[in-house]
Amino acid sequence: MTARAYKPVKISDIRAYDIIRSPMVTEKSTMGSEHNQVTFKVAMDATKPEIKAAIEMLFKVKVTAVNTLRQSGKIKRFRGIKGKRPDYKKAMVSLAEGESIDVTTGI
Repeated sequence: MTARAYKPVKISDIRAYDIIRSPMVTEKSTMGSEHNQVTFKVAMDATKPEIKAAIEMLFKVKVTAVNTLRQSGKIKRFRGIKGKRPDYKKAMVSLAEGESIDVTTGI
């Protein structure tokens, strides 16, 4: 199975910062770093080509693949009152061989 070829997308600096919300540092995302992957929270309306362009623009790295998923917020109770955590979108970004992003430092 071949990878789908996307047209290169042009985005502005402001849109790039809007797309990439924050890096996710969890146990599972650190296991992905062994396979040259980095996980980010991204905007709900962001597409894979936009995410790829934003990562390449902000971090000056070569991205080989972007996998996304929409995570529904959990329903929680606090003192008997029902509440819901917000939904968010995650992007697992695969980097080219030899590339890396240090998520512990700011941009």
